[in-house]
Amino acid sequence: MKMTAASLTIVILTLVGISIDGYHCRVVQFIFGDSLSDVGNNRYLSRSLAQANLPWYGIDFGNGLPNGRFSNGRTVADIIGDRTGLPRPPAFLDPSLTEDVILDNGVNYASGGGGILNETGGYFIQRLSLYKQIELFRGTQQLIKNKIGTTDAEKFFQRARYVVALGSNDFINNYLTGVYSDSWNYNDQSFIDYLMETLGAQLKLLYSLGARQLMVFGLGPMGCIPLQRVLSSDGNCQERTNKLALSFNQAGTKLIDNISSKLANASFKFGDAYGVVNDVITNPGNYGFNNSDSPCCSFGSIRPALTCLPASTLCEDRSKYVFWDEYHPSDSANELIANELIKKFGFMGVNQTDAPSPAPAASQDYN
Repeated sequence: MKMTAASLTIVILTLVGISIDGYHCRVVQFIFGDSLSDVGNNRYLSRSLAQANLPWYGIDFGNGLPNGRFSNGRTVADIIGDRTGLPRPPAFLDPSLTEDVILDNGVNYASGGGGILNETGGYFIQRLSLYKQIELFRGTQQLIKNKIGTTDAEKFFQRARYVVALGSNDFINNYLTGVYSDSWNYNDQSFIDYLMETLGAQLKLLYSLGARQLMVFGLGPMGCIPLQRVLSSDGNCQERTNKLALSFNQAGTKLIDNISSKLANASFKFGDAYGVVNDVITNPGNYGFNNSDSPCCSFGSIRPALTCLPASTLCEDRSKYVFWDEYHPSDSANELIANELIKKFGFMGVNQTDAPSPAPAASQDYN
């Protein structure tokens, strides 16, 4: 078959990942979130008390050294991106971040301790709230506009995928603590209304900056995380906290449906995995787990330890624990949550590229 010069040019451009009109055509992710999605930003916040830079964080990821993820392995966003052919975006504060890296991989702005509200997580000293993360995204946009031009940059950002995954800190490290003014200025319903009003404005701002395909992650049964259990009088889940998560998800679903219906070409979705996570916690054996009420990484009988430390003791088999530390799910639990969201929304592959390798199997000799 004879190939014309024009046809050959199209093939070459397709292979190298650049479209004919000149702008970079690889679809990437921009992730906004808290410690459930942080891949290293807090490592560069020198005064932040929300850190995952000590062993044994990252033990089942790559070389097994701490990498900024608040887990033993991957985040939910990591896994969804891997399954759908999206590259893993690096931390915004990573010194190696360049315009070319952004064009190839996107950016992750998530910060441990961050919330929808600016005031959330204040006792962590340094953290990036959602508004601050969006401000940093504005700066990223200007860099890319300077690199490839405004028109092509707008196309690049409109084709990208966006994840917004915050909310739990607004309850656990703000409203429910009793030490912030939000604790006495609002009741349960008015506080959720306040969160939805703020989140709605933030999502519209992201839309104005080019976000067209966006998912907001809902909250899981946060009253069942080990920290909440150990602070309860009987060691059981804190029902009020779980009810707040359910109310947040219900309000969030309505918010996203409303916004998506009113904004042209917007495909905004609300990823609610509360049901499956609650079932995993209630019936862990049905999902291959044998522990759903305590952390794999703990400081013996001293609880809550709040963070995983080099002197901590690890469980015998990390793949059998739902929770890695007092706050965060294990790699195995994150994989289950990610697979549930993929199944629920029927995510399709995006880039024709090899996805990163999954986290290595958990070794069992670190105790």
